[in-house]
Amino acid sequence: MNGFFWLVKNFCVIVLASVPFKSDGLSAPYGKTTRNIATQVLQGAGAAAVDLNQYNLPLEAIEKEWCAVFVQKTAEVEEGVYLGCKSNNENYVDTIEVGFPRKEGLGIELIELAGGRDDNLGITLVSGLVPGGSAEGSGILPGDSMVEVSLVRTKSSADGNRPLSEEQEEWSVKTECLSYDATVDILSTLPPIKEGYDDFYAVKLRRLRRRPKIKVKLQYPPQQNEPDTVIELNAGENLRQGMLARGVKLNDPLAKRFDTKSSGNCGAGGLCRTCSVSVQNGDDLLNDQRVAEKQMLADKPRWRLACKAIVGYGMREGEMSIRVNPNQWDNA
Repeated sequence: MNGFFWLVKNFCVIVLASVPFKSDGLSAPYGKTTRNIATQVLQGAGAAAVDLNQYNLPLEAIEKEWCAVFVQKTAEVEEGVYLGCKSNNENYVDTIEVGFPRKEGLGIELIELAGGRDDNLGITLVSGLVPGGSAEGSGILPGDSMVEVSLVRTKSSADGNRPLSEEQEEWSVKTECLSYDATVDILSTLPPIKEGYDDFYAVKLRRLRRRPKIKVKLQYPPQQNEPDTVIELNAGENLRQGMLARGVKLNDPLAKRFDTKSSGNCGAGGLCRTCSVSVQNGDDLLNDQRVAEKQMLADKPRWRLACKAIVGYGMREGEMSIRVNPNQWDNA
């Protein structure tokens, strides 16, 4: 341990220590190009309206889920190796940013989940926080993985309240998908404490979470003679697409297009009411209606266009009940 950086290589703190440290620990997706369709679905859920920590994975699941994925360059991301999860349909990788004043070192204990490669690639996780250290109380959790650490330095004021000037320096290092030794080496390049200056850490982390689920009870018109059924959707899924993917037919033969007043399916364009459903409960799990949908369904306050409805909006989880083909119900 030195004066400005404190990391503890402790292989006994959490169950992650049981994972063998060898190169194939990077998992099968390593070295392959992936397109994260599941993440695109999740983005439809909008900004979180709940505490996402309720979806954190337990440590025993985290050790099995982390993987490293090679991604080719796109308009949105540079080519490189990034953290991912193996069960993409069930879990997702979230990005967390925290900041805290520097005392001595970071005060973060690390453990190597996978490594031992000549190219320094690996997976290094947080195993704990040093009591009284800089990161204590920051919200960093065991199982998180640091991907970037920045150090912001400002000139201390004479009275300790505010800087004498706007003088500020910043250093940043990237630590995503590095082995333990490579992580320690690059973090050690951050400058030591300097008298007369105040330092502040900004840390970007990846955290594994399960995807919020919505259980949807489907009720069919009595004349269809079909029993009620329950399907499970992920937060952020489009209701129409999710139902069709699970074999639920939505084209109500009694429905009329809003634009032409004739029959026919607009193909999810929001121009007809053939995919309408009647929400009996759980409407708070859907996104708000936009102006056009409100106008089309002004005479049916319980109805939603399934093609414009996103379940689990705000990253909420819960249960809802809807009536399919509401034109065939007497009181939908």
